[in-house]
Amino acid sequence: MANKFMIGIISISAALALSACSGEGNENTSQNESTQEETNEMLKEQNVGVDNESETGMDHATMNHSGSGEVPKDLKEAQNPTFSVGRTAIIQADHMPGMKNAEATIVGAYDTTVYTVSYTPTTGGEPVKNHKWVIHEETEDAGEAPLEPGSEVTLNADHMEGMQGAAAIIDSAEETTVYMVDYTSATGEQVKNHKWVTEKELSTK
Repeated sequence: MANKFMIGIISISAALALSACSGEGNENTSQNESTQEETNEMLKEQNVGVDNESETGMDHATMNHSGSGEVPKDLKEAQNPTFSVGRTAIIQADHMPGMKNAEATIVGAYDTTVYTVSYTPTTGGEPVKNHKWVIHEETEDAGEAPLEPGSEVTLNADHMEGMQGAAAIIDSAEETTVYMVDYTSATGEQVKNHKWVTEKELSTK
């Protein structure tokens, strides 16, 4: 009889302990969710993120944020760009984390046709959709510009790993001035010779 009584007490104690642990776990989960929400809000306020209209299926770790400064030999410099070389401007685009609202220095200004393109990297992985930007001179055997949306091209750009030589589809085309820029991202990264930012994606300080 005493043994049964002791077993009953032990069972009740174990149940209470499990209940307490369960409650503590729920509390920790709630705190974790609250912390994550606060972090997300901070990132939104700092505009650290990627535009919803930007690339999907894209790993920004493979993107060459900085470039060599080399441009295609047949690319024409803009004669009277809105933002001249050496001038500073504010980037309104967020192609990658930390870009939006960064202060940029104009390194080059060129008149061309810019495309958003979709392609599958030559290195494998998920297809990249609506990549911004590739210019007309960065397509293989570029003929008369602009190419129509739906056109198939081979890319001669290396903005991202697996882009060079990839088959792509033109999603959109626009004749405009594009800029190569230097800037410091919100994440503290020094970016040099970034290609490309369009005129609409820049504003005065």
